Amino acid sequence: MSIERVNPGDLPRPSGFSHAVRAEGRYVFLAGQTALDHDGRIVDGDVVAQFEQALGNLLTALRAAGGRPEQLASVTVYIVDLDDYRARAGDIGAVWRRLVGTTYPAMAGVGVARLWDAAALVELQGVAVID
Repeated sequence: MSIERVNPGDLPRPSGFSHAVRAEGRYVFLAGQTALDHDGRIVDGDVVAQFEQALGNLLTALRAAGGRPEQLASVTVYIVDLDDYRARAGDIGAVWRRLVGTTYPAMAGVGVARLWDAAALVELQGVAVID
């Protein structure tokens, strides 16, 4: 398995993501995860608390499939309130670094009107490449 993060000098320096990821190995497609707790309820709290729970859920699924956080090749974040998410980007980045580290997959943030669970503020979906 190999994952190479590609950040060409002709593009602006990325912050919190990679421009491209070249990967070889077995692919794991991770379903969208919201901030559901073990009982199936959205956790209390703001977008940062919900991001932390959703990312934790995504990583739990990844580990169950035999992967590790640094093997994430792509993550899409669906966001109900883009302004709030951007305003809290520093705190959200700190959660990422604590749970995943300083390796970043190719990422996208997508504004949406609402998610499957109306109380959800964010949802994370990913693809990993594992050994």
